[in-house]
Amino acid sequence: MFGVGVPEMFVIALVAMLVFGPDKLPDLARQAGKFVRTVRQMAENAKDDLGREMGEDFSGIDLKDLDPREIVRKNFLEDLDEKPASTKEARILRPGETPPFDPEST
Repeated sequence: MFGVGVPEMFVIALVAMLVFGPDKLPDLARQAGKFVRTVRQMAENAKDDLGREMGEDFSGIDLKDLDPREIVRKNFLEDLDEKPASTKEARILRPGETPPFDPEST
């Protein structure tokens, strides 16, 4: 999550314990948990309001689908992995051999 691994989390916890002390640390963790729950609830409410305002067609909308990177990944990059059945397998031309020509393409 956020590019933070176990060693980094250990260092952050150690620094937090040194700065705040072991007696205040549980209270700060409790406050952080409440804050995260509140932010999640606010995001869920905003998502529900957006779905309600946009109508029934968009009621089951996933906000991740609105991300431009996700749109490109779904519509363009996934298509590159699949080869169409109509394409022939490319091969290397021998010296002096003329490449194939399609008169309809020009």
